[in-house]
Amino acid sequence: MIKCIATDMDGTLLNSVQQISSANKEAILKAQSQGVEVVVATGRSYQEATYVLSEAGLTCPVICVNGAEVRSKEGDVLSATPIGKQLAREVAARLTEKDVYFEVYTNQGAFTIDPDKAVSILVDIVMSANPEANQAEIIEAAGARIRDGLIQTIEDYELLFANDQYQIYKFLVFSFDGEKLEAANQALADLEELAIASSGHENLEITNREAQKGIALESFVKERGIDLAETMAIGDNYNDVSMFEKAGRSVAMGNANYEIKSLCDVITDTNVESGVAKAILEVI
Repeated sequence: MIKCIATDMDGTLLNSVQQISSANKEAILKAQSQGVEVVVATGRSYQEATYVLSEAGLTCPVICVNGAEVRSKEGDVLSATPIGKQLAREVAARLTEKDVYFEVYTNQGAFTIDPDKAVSILVDIVMSANPEANQAEIIEAAGARIRDGLIQTIEDYELLFANDQYQIYKFLVFSFDGEKLEAANQALADLEELAIASSGHENLEITNREAQKGIALESFVKERGIDLAETMAIGDNYNDVSMFEKAGRSVAMGNANYEIKSLCDVITDTNVESGVAKAILEVI
């Protein structure tokens, strides 16, 4: 019997316009009404994740920033696994040297030094993954990252590294140049304290080695007296693999690539077909 369901957001719970479908919402509410713990496990910041959840009228615990932070459904921080400040400085220096755009995720949200690029990159990513989507709607949704303060603008990332009120959770690197992205990856390869994952062909997600979705999920269910064998994980990309390896039932989205699908027990429908709802309803 499944007692906990962990679902990724982008490419999984969210459709092509970054929203939760009514079918997915109703399936989550039904699972919660039956006592099943539903937790969102995402690379997004807590602020970005709850923005979308609140729009849909849902309240869930959140494993955010790939496991660097875990929050209760009330928003209380249950755990935090940041990157040390000196290591963060080193990461930023190496990424800057490789001339790749990156954002910095903290305990107080995500930051960019180039807000126009923050929007345009998201539009390009969503449109490439969903060519049938309405571009005007995608641009409007992407612009909300800036308008609603989901990603904040800062002049220099050093202002975050030098201020004790900020904990550094993740670096999110974007490039549509595969060689540049690989060069950035290789530039960080010797930093053993880091975990480097990806939620798409055009990005790298850099966190503390212990900040991974699977590690966070294992701790989350253990604290609630739930066995990993009673846990289902749903996702579509490489930053979900650590969950697939831990959960008793692993579910790949229909829009996931072949390699991700080959790792999972079950393949559900795509994110635009409310595949999360189908996966949930099959086990409750």
